[in-house]
Amino acid sequence: MSPNVYIIGAQSTGKTTLVGALETHFINHCETLSTSASPRFIREIARKVLDKHGYTAEDIAKSPRRTLELQKLIIEAQAQAEYETAAPDTPAADATGLPVFISDRSAIDPVVYARQYVGLQESRGLLTLPEWRQMHKHMAASLVILCEPNIDWLMSDGVRLMPRDEEEWLLTHKLFCDVLDEVGLSFIVLPKEMSDIEDRVGFVLEHM
Repeated sequence: MSPNVYIIGAQSTGKTTLVGALETHFINHCETLSTSASPRFIREIARKVLDKHGYTAEDIAKSPRRTLELQKLIIEAQAQAEYETAAPDTPAADATGLPVFISDRSAIDPVVYARQYVGLQESRGLLTLPEWRQMHKHMAASLVILCEPNIDWLMSDGVRLMPRDEEEWLLTHKLFCDVLDEVGLSFIVLPKEMSDIEDRVGFVLEHM
């Protein structure tokens, strides 16, 4: 059993829906076994950072400087969330063989978006941050699920930076693969053809 699980990928690839379905699965699992042990869940950090600091999809798209600032803030917030979620004084799910936490996104995501919308050197600069290095250690010992883009799911929420077209979307996915390989992290691709949510939950559970 992996100590942590990260659900990552480009925009609108079903990550948050999948994490929500996994939470429901474990709630039902705990009720069936009459136990309170369950993985903890880290919700999407980027959206909270966007709201807190007043970023919009439009000004991110037009300002590489603000985009890079945002990615640094997301890394800091993700690191804090992982630290708090895995703190020693919180109930340990791994004692029952379950992951300690399941995270909607990861430290990889901001590096990918910095690479795509700012530049190669700037994205590599993020890899030197102490918070990023610590989270890399966590991910190296965890299960990383990369959700493949399904064109039927591409939809803007008016908040996050969205790709202009399918080509840009697929480039984001490719950059996820490239960055994961570059930093030496193993990952498993959740195929786009697997669209049924129960099948997607089963896929993650099978690899845990």
